[in-house]
Amino acid sequence: MSRTHNGRVAVVTGGGSGIGRAIAEALAAAGAAVAVLDANGNAAEDTAGAIAAAGHRAMAVACDVARFDAVESAGREVAANLGPVDILISNAGISPKHDGRPASVLEMDPAEWQRVVDVNLTGAFHGARVFGPDMARRGWGAIVNQSSVAAKTHVDFVGVHYPATKAGLIGLTKHLAGELGPMGINVNALAPGRIDTPLMRGVATAVNDAIVADTPMRRLGTAADVAAAALFLTSEAGHFITGQVVDVAGGWKLT
Repeated sequence: MSRTHNGRVAVVTGGGSGIGRAIAEALAAAGAAVAVLDANGNAAEDTAGAIAAAGHRAMAVACDVARFDAVESAGREVAANLGPVDILISNAGISPKHDGRPASVLEMDPAEWQRVVDVNLTGAFHGARVFGPDMARRGWGAIVNQSSVAAKTHVDFVGVHYPATKAGLIGLTKHLAGELGPMGINVNALAPGRIDTPLMRGVATAVNDAIVADTPMRRLGTAADVAAAALFLTSEAGHFITGQVVDVAGGWKLT
């Protein structure tokens, strides 16, 4: 892989598994030092350990992005160990299910709604608030927020809190792009479709088969597909792109 990110320091939230792990590993392979933040400290350690074993710089931080004090503490730890952060991937997100099904809005516990908002949307604000000032001072930065095609159309296998927060991330992205662009920071969102991760393999085969049949590219996405898009948007080559929502969905749910 080309060393497009040499000298950069990146933070990936939710980097312990799935898409977040793939992005963290891709950034490291491209030359960045990577801080893996995850609410599951063991998962963060596993990702960082794999990156280090491949000969790259990495560290793990157990961090609940819903808590501003936790993100602030993680920021201090990353700066002390890896240096000022250039790249922020706000990937941490949750989508609660009950016996494999989302709660109906007519029955949803308000506490569940609030937790999803706190992690998926407020967590991205916390990241921008903590890591953005250093980027602005140095005149260069790249932020990628993890949205979803569910932000733009109805899908029946997630609860209302998930698309609401993912749509909120699009609004956050566009505002941050306008506000932070004059400071040399580009801000974009990715909108993955159905991505083949361990979480997705837990659903009925017929569900994924139907999505594949409705996807012009005729396959599920991979974590590597999403990582490739994140890698480009955080590189010098992609730095003039800002305020955009990039679907990584093989054409599923075209809007």
